[in-house]
Formats: sequence, structure tokens, C-alpha cells
Amino acid sequence: MADGAVDTGVAGGGGEPEVSDSLKTFGAVVKGFRRRAGLTQEELAEQVRYSVQTVASVEQGRRLPTLEYVRRAEEVLDAAGILSGAAQHLSRQPGLASWFRQWARLEASAVSLYTYECRVVPGLLQTEAYARAVSLNVPPVPDADELDQRVAARLARQELLSVARKPPTAFTFIVEDAVLLRDTGGEQVTRGLLDHVVEVLERNWNVEVQVMPLRQPVHAGMDGPLQLLETPENEWFGYSEGQENGRLITARKEISILQQRYAKLRSQALTPADSLSLLKRMRGAL
Repeated sequence: MADGAVDTGVAGGGGEPEVSDSLKTFGAVVKGFRRRAGLTQEELAEQVRYSVQTVASVEQGRRLPTLEYVRRAEEVLDAAGILSGAAQHLSRQPGLASWFRQWARLEASAVSLYTYECRVVPGLLQTEAYARAVSLNVPPVPDADELDQRVAARLARQELLSVARKPPTAFTFIVEDAVLLRDTGGEQVTRGLLDHVVEVLERNWNVEVQVMPLRQPVHAGMDGPLQLLETPENEWFGYSEGQENGRLITARKEISILQQRYAKLRSQALTPADSLSLLKRMRGAL
């Protein structure tokens, strides 16, 4: 699973990214309504309760707006249903796999997000160098434009980690020790990755990382990666990803099973404090 091959940055290849002008068109419409209302991006951001970066990204056509963003913007800008109508025809920007679109839309407004990963470092924690190394490792090898699109889309999603979001999303990541020891991209890339993860943890109080020890006889994650998220309405969804595909999970029984497994995984992994200490020791050893 991870973040949707091309999407979130866990797997490297797979899935044709979709190219569309719909996001740029929608962004231009929002910008027009904002200017008509005499608002700056900063003023609109305050009124819709999203970050300035989100407002700018939507207007530039680089970000798929959430349904809540569209609703708030329409109300603030007195758009008379035009934004809601236009939003129904939006497609994801280049660099994101089609199967990941539903999950990404939910993820953008989630109040909590749980990720267990045993293949690569989750896309939300990757550096540009690591994301490029992952993408280049998985055949078919992308051309330069496709690679740039994948990496840009992956890094853009990291805005979700910001504590400036209202409210900040609560993130917890469980990552296998072996993923960090693999040295993906080489020692320099790994050094930069560890520096980045430590910085994220020390800067973002809404983010926790737990490392699963290499030797762990009791392990609840034998069926592979998993993701869970909670919406602002306190609904839960799951996501499962494999080779060239991904699946949004909505059935309550399946979600309950994934929640049980994730709870076990959290008890089996190192604590957040011990994990941070381990990451620093690993960085110091390079």
C-alpha cells in the first residue's frame, strides 16, 4: 500500500498519471471570484480556514480541492453554486495514479491518518532524492517529465503535515526497521532522509513515527501495509494497495479488522520517543 504507487510515494511505478486542464480551469475560476470579492489569498485562507499554501495551490491548479474547501469557498465568495458544479468535473493532477484519487480526496481533509508500511518510507515523509530513487527502482523506468510529475505530486502532499492546518491532522506512522536499513538510493540519500524525518518529528507535534524492530517474533502486520483515516464527520475509511492497483475500504467489518491490527502494531513497535532516538543513532552511524 503506501501512498499509491505514483501517488503517495510508496511504490515507484505503476498506474498512468492522468493529465487534465480541469484543475487549472477550476483554479482560475476561484481566483476570479476571489478578486471579485476583493480578497487576497491570505484573507481567503483565513475565511475558509485552510492554509495560504492550499489556497494558492488550488488557484494554480496544483491541488485537488476537498469538498469542504469547495463548500466554504463558495459560501465566502458568494459563487451561487458555480464552484460546486465545476468541482464535479475535476480530475487529479499529473503525477497521481487514478486508483488513488478517492483516497487522496479523503486524506486531504482527514482529522487523523494511520499508516503501516513495510516496503518503503511513506510518501508523506520522503525527501525529493528518496522519492526519485524509489521511482527509478521500479520498472518501467519513467521518462524525465513523468519522474518530475511523480516527485512533485508526492512532495506537494506533504503540506498535509502542516500544524498550520485547522485543525492539524494527527498522523501516526509505523515503519519497518528494514525499510530504513535498506539504504535506498545510497548512503547520501539515506542520510538526507533520516535528517528530514527527524526534522519533521521535532517540528510537527501532530506527527508520530514508530519503528518496528527488525527482530519481532510477534507481528500483526503479516498481511502487508495498511492505512486508515478518520474524516471530520468521524467516519473511518481504509486503503490497501498492491501491484498496479489500490482499494478503498468502506465496509465497517473490514475497517474494524484493520483497526485491531493497527492497534496491535502500535503496541509491538518501539515507542515514538525510542523511535526518534533510534533514527538519530542511525543517522549518526552514517
